[in-house]
Amino acid sequence: MEKLELRFTYEKETKNTARYQEELGDVAHSSRDIAVGTLYVQREALGDPPPQRLRVTIEAEED
Repeated sequence: MEKLELRFTYEKETKNTARYQEELGDVAHSSRDIAVGTLYVQREALGDPPPQRLRVTIEAEED
């Protein structure tokens, strides 16, 4: 598996989470290429106010 670096843009807050949408870019050139899509993060993990953009790295862990 190739390491993925994805970027997400803040959409809105729900009761206990902040909702982010994956941006198109290096990995996703169209909606069919989206790796994660919508990302929900607990609000307490982000602080107040939540950041407008997040960068998430996904890579396989070797045993």
